[in-house]
Amino acid sequence: MTDSLRTLGRPLLAGLLLLAGVAALAQGTRAAARAGDHIAAVVNSELVTHGELELRVARARDEARRANQRLPADDELRRQALDALIDERVQLTHARDVGLRVDEAEIERAVAGVATQNQLSVAQLRERLKTEGMDWARFRGNLRDQLMLERLREREVQARIRVSDSEIDELLASQRGGEKAAPTLNLAQILIALPDNAGEPEVAAKRALAERALARVRGGEDFASVAREMSSDGNRERGGEIGARPADRLPDLFVDAAAKLAPGQVSDTLLRSGAGFHVLKLLERRASSGPRVTQTRARHILLRSGGANTTEALIRKLEALRRDIASGRKAFEAAAREMSEDGSAASGGELGWVSPGGFVPEFEQAMDRLGPGAISAPVASRFGVHLIQVLERRDTEIDPKDLRERARAVLRERKADQAYADWARELRNRAYVELREPPR
Repeated sequence: MTDSLRTLGRPLLAGLLLLAGVAALAQGTRAAARAGDHIAAVVNSELVTHGELELRVARARDEARRANQRLPADDELRRQALDALIDERVQLTHARDVGLRVDEAEIERAVAGVATQNQLSVAQLRERLKTEGMDWARFRGNLRDQLMLERLREREVQARIRVSDSEIDELLASQRGGEKAAPTLNLAQILIALPDNAGEPEVAAKRALAERALARVRGGEDFASVAREMSSDGNRERGGEIGARPADRLPDLFVDAAAKLAPGQVSDTLLRSGAGFHVLKLLERRASSGPRVTQTRARHILLRSGGANTTEALIRKLEALRRDIASGRKAFEAAAREMSEDGSAASGGELGWVSPGGFVPEFEQAMDRLGPGAISAPVASRFGVHLIQVLERRDTEIDPKDLRERARAVLRERKADQAYADWARELRNRAYVELREPPR
């Protein structure tokens, strides 16, 4: 569903390692096998083995090495790893007790997501894991557990977080006090371009040409007409109009010059930059009422996995469709109406204008890498497999309602770690946990 695609939730499977850590995991598995896989802890009706503990320690070491981080002493590292495993077992048994389930289609999509993240096909991922000594069934089982834990945490932890209107007001007030919003300026220019390494005679000739342009517009000629005739800028057909932009996204040279102008005025002197000589006119200045964001207008085709429609099969189908669209044999809009299994199909896959954070992370990350008009490779998400096309982008002020929702999301995120810690502690206090000493 399109409404489900738009979410401010945390990234799916954020804790999954990339394949750079698989070798360390495999080494940990082999070391555990040599040592004997005895019981480290009993948690409710489940066991934590020393093999799993060594696996978790190996992963922590590998991640620390890649991030250039220091680790605690070995005894403390093992204690922390064991605590984490016990917490996971407590939460997994609770998830099963309350009836949470993860179906095969969800696991397939998660596998495809890991493969995509590592720039592999699912078949290549499977072979890579086999080469590194990671059992495929264990890998899928880990994914199932992670999905179930994430679903449980979202349901039970998020319900504990409360954000009041007064907290939102306080955050917004502190943000306004800490940063002054830049005004929006609509400028026009006449650019007399200078080539790189221009000699003094050429610089003098270009300056004289720019002085003539300045004299003409200050003498009363229409700025736009002079720009169309004389400017080297790509906006000359629009009379030199650059377009409305926040001041902090314009060159300081332009902003400083515009500060001395009223709307409709032309600078009384030439501006010199690395590009050449500029005659500048301020068309409009307006105060910014709040922060600005870059919004994206996109459309997509969604195919849902399940049954015979495996994620791999859907990826191949959408790759073929992408080639047809790129060659002009099929239009994206028509294909979306015909094939997409999303509520947006009737409108050709259109998703409208969306601000950052408006889609689930795996979808948004792929979309953000696209330029206007570009079409993504097939993207696996928790909803299925997508083909995404970016139509256009725009810079806009955030609506006050959106601003409050963003502030609410920030505050919820700030409270999430403490809410999770409180919930995990309460759950563990109710669980049966027995630590076992390793055999001598």
